[in-house]
Amino acid sequence: YYRYGAMNSGKSIEILKVAHNYEEQGKTVRLYTNAIDDRDGVGYVSSRVGLRREAYVISKHTDLYADIMSLPENEYPSCILIDEAQFLTKHQVKALTMIVDYLDIPVIAFGLKNDFQNNLFEGSEQLLLHADKIEEMKTICWYCDKKATMNLRLVNGKPTYHGEQIQIGGNESYKPVCRRHYNNMDNSMDDKRKEDSV
Repeated sequence: YYRYGAMNSGKSIEILKVAHNYEEQGKTVRLYTNAIDDRDGVGYVSSRVGLRREAYVISKHTDLYADIMSLPENEYPSCILIDEAQFLTKHQVKALTMIVDYLDIPVIAFGLKNDFQNNLFEGSEQLLLHADKIEEMKTICWYCDKKATMNLRLVNGKPTYHGEQIQIGGNESYKPVCRRHYNNMDNSMDDKRKEDSV
């Protein structure tokens, strides 16, 4: 399963909720996050509402299939959960398909679909191609009430459309936006939103 959404769509809190639901039924999960995302320390899945949980770390060279195969069969998890799945490599997504197909362990991957330039990440592209089920997690545009489908990068509070694909950041660096506000960003909308929320 691939569950994708723009920034602030609740991906991290959802993955923590899924883990809790499995464990409440006495089942085990193996939770992974990517080493690239170090906003709250490497090896943690953290939500904006304050929930936090330790997770296994995926680096560029992690072989996920070998990692699971190294466990005794009676210790295989009931489910594998992947946070920040957009940072997976093509080979890692292939390994996830092998875990599903040959070990019969469900995998639920959560992540962004597109970057701040509106291009697919390698992991998200591969997940869109190979996932059995794809689900969008929705949130609203920072500047209006339309659905957010894009991620706007900010530098010193101003939109930017140039730079490296990966730059880790939260609300200070990215806003979830609709297509209109991505393509025609009006900075006065930010001031308007702040006034309306007072």
